[in-house]
Amino acid sequence: MSRHELILILDYGSQYTQLIARRIREANVYCEIHPCTLPVETIRGMDPKGIVLSGGPASTLDEGAPTADAALWKLGVPMLGICYGMQLAALGHGGSVAHADRREYGPAMVEIDRNNALFAGIDESDIAVWASHGDRVDVLPKGFKTIGQSENCPIAAYTGPGQVYGIQFHPEVSHTPQGGKILANFLFDICKCSKDWTSGAFINETVEAIRRQVGEEGRVILGLSGGVDSSVTAVLLHKAIGERLTCIFVDNGLLRLNEREEVEETFQEHFSIDLVTVDARERFYTNLKGLTDPEDKRKSIGHTFIDVFQEEAEKIGETRFLAQGTIYPDVIESTSFKGPSATIKSHHNVGGLPEKLGLELVEPLRELFKDEVRRVGAELGIPDTMLMRHPFPGPGLGVRVLGEVTGERCDVLKLADAIFIEEIRKAGWYDRIAQAFAVLLPVKSVGVMGDERTHEHALVLRAVNTTDFMTANITRLPFELLETISNRIINEVRGINRVAYDISSKPPATIEWE
Repeated sequence: MSRHELILILDYGSQYTQLIARRIREANVYCEIHPCTLPVETIRGMDPKGIVLSGGPASTLDEGAPTADAALWKLGVPMLGICYGMQLAALGHGGSVAHADRREYGPAMVEIDRNNALFAGIDESDIAVWASHGDRVDVLPKGFKTIGQSENCPIAAYTGPGQVYGIQFHPEVSHTPQGGKILANFLFDICKCSKDWTSGAFINETVEAIRRQVGEEGRVILGLSGGVDSSVTAVLLHKAIGERLTCIFVDNGLLRLNEREEVEETFQEHFSIDLVTVDARERFYTNLKGLTDPEDKRKSIGHTFIDVFQEEAEKIGETRFLAQGTIYPDVIESTSFKGPSATIKSHHNVGGLPEKLGLELVEPLRELFKDEVRRVGAELGIPDTMLMRHPFPGPGLGVRVLGEVTGERCDVLKLADAIFIEEIRKAGWYDRIAQAFAVLLPVKSVGVMGDERTHEHALVLRAVNTTDFMTANITRLPFELLETISNRIINEVRGINRVAYDISSKPPATIEWE
């Protein structure tokens, strides 16, 4: 977005690269992530206010390790190298890097020069940081000076001519408490950025961009799922083009309890959006019959959705545009310097629909992270009950009903899951959890209810905490709460007589079971 000041992040493969961008965006500064192979001429044309070199898993000492064009160091733009980026910038300016005597992974203390602009306003001389490195800068380039050191890393931070900075720790993670201040110093005191990246500005600019793309007569269709991304896309498009937007909501039978009614109430009644609801439950169940392999189920759900959506889209009449709730992480995923991903997430890229329908894509959220999407949605008036909901997989209950998916099994899971969510809300836990849901197992267990023996389904509850969903820890819900949930589910949901709690982290487990 050329109308906004830009911080350019060159990605060297760090697992935290997206987190760097999110922290910068949270400071109301626009940034973009690009592969480290981006040509210098392209960078010059982007006119960035500053450049951040990310960390990465490689060693700068290894043959074939990612590097940088020598012309990058001559751009005259403020730079901040983080971990691998710090070492690369040192090498690029004539310094040297060596294997550390002792690798440093985890918490560390760094003594900083508080007189330097990067650390201005930090009260303490020794700050807690999060380190993750096996190499370190051994000799500084000419004209550079040390502005931070730790017990294991004599050059933990440096500065050099042309406003080049390097830090051998991660300011973007919560384990570096002063990281936000360090990034703010780089953005505002060093790069002289203004805070021109706001939800209001985004909405106004995007509405105008949609109108330019669609024109005065163009019609747009959108597959509305009720999830955060498609919901915000729908309201944003409606603000831009009004009744020329038609949303298609496909009830596949794999949704949360009362999802269809909530979507109709929110978008038809509250926002007055043209919404077509398609009851395709039996069609999905028929196509899923006999399938137990997770990938087979996903493919069946995806193919059925495309068929149903295409049939409904053809009924609408002449339409040139298809809208999608693609967000920035999906874009980044296909442009990593390590090479394009095999697929973009299926719930954001609806399986080749643009090609099938011959439509032009409208993707108004493709520059936003999920937390930014939520802020935009709040400004557009979308209720928190929809914006702040936990993630729900594209295939829905199809990957939470393990084994064969039937309407009966889905109905059982919907009720059990609704009780779980209701109880953690009542106990004040919902907003403290990143994702919580129930999973119906393809096994039955023996139980006793009253004086009768039962042989019914086993259910698993899952709750995790995470910031990026790449890794996750279990949520330690109080035992008394779990007991209440279990008792309610067993007493109120016919067909379940046993409830378990999943205590597996990611890795080695995934968050979803399938």
